[in-house]
Amino acid sequence: MPDAELEPEPLDPAQVVSGDPVVTGKVLWESSDGKQIRGIWQITPGVVADTEANELFVVVSGRATIEVEDGPVLEVGPGDACILREGDRTRWTVHETLRKAYHISL
Repeated sequence: MPDAELEPEPLDPAQVVSGDPVVTGKVLWESSDGKQIRGIWQITPGVVADTEANELFVVVSGRATIEVEDGPVLEVGPGDACILREGDRTRWTVHETLRKAYHISL
């Protein structure tokens, strides 16, 4: 998985707080009803704001600080597992290109 070929995923310019982060990813599996998605996602250094889906992810490589509005500040790196809830408003400060394996429930 660390060497998986990823495809560009355009980032809404309104989400970029600072820097010039680039997002890539690849869906590895999707349920027949489209409500469960598993894949790989990567972002280069910078700061972005996002509104989350129900997601469980494990960091494969890189480091970031994830600030959840009205919630915790998460310092994540390789091997860390995190859960984000649908509607969580977050601010990601990516210190080193971050790659994660994820499972999203819609």
